[in-house]
Amino acid sequence: MQDAELFAIVREKLFTAVIGDVMDVAGLTRQFLPPEIRALVSEHVLVGRAMPVLEADCASEALGHNGSNEAFGLMFKALDQLSAGEIYICTGSSPRYALWGGLMSTRAAKLGAVGAVLDGYHRDTREILKLDFPVFSMGSYAQDQRVRGRVIDYRCPIEFKNGCRVEPGDLIVGDIDGVLTVPKAHVGDIVAAALKKVAGEDVVRDMILAGRDTSGIFAETGIM
Repeated sequence: MQDAELFAIVREKLFTAVIGDVMDVAGLTRQFLPPEIRALVSEHVLVGRAMPVLEADCASEALGHNGSNEAFGLMFKALDQLSAGEIYICTGSSPRYALWGGLMSTRAAKLGAVGAVLDGYHRDTREILKLDFPVFSMGSYAQDQRVRGRVIDYRCPIEFKNGCRVEPGDLIVGDIDGVLTVPKAHVGDIVAAALKKVAGEDVVRDMILAGRDTSGIFAETGIM
């Protein structure tokens, strides 16, 4: 299945809760990002491939040992590496400054990227809202990263503080209930299982509406 078809199916038929449930059954139990990472616009649904970015704190905007200016580190290279259908997903720094902004959103959208997921803050909120570019973050905070942090690597495995690991090409899904990652090797099986579970939940919903008790329904279907 091509990514465009996969993304459309996930966006139209699935949601983070059901995907998380079937990953639990499959033994993939650390796939949700920290719960404080939320959608800037609650209606946004984010589906795409991970382009992981590793950020680190620094003490100042300094010159490197070769005399080059290292403000922002590899951030511009990481941003320019984004491809269609990808998501800029970043962790590694302390929450003292914004990791994303309006001009970054403009560049990402121009390259065909579908969103940004930040283990920290964004800024330029009004500009991002005008672009209608999906951003998931801890919230808005205008303090710049220029003298406080820099990107030190990208297209590399990253790990969030709750133990969730993201690798390049993993499937990222975000909605009003949070953000999760599906390891790329398991995407086909997990999506198939999630679609099956959604169909089962529709049956259970009809059983509830028909007046059946939940304990009996769960004993019969294993779904609740």
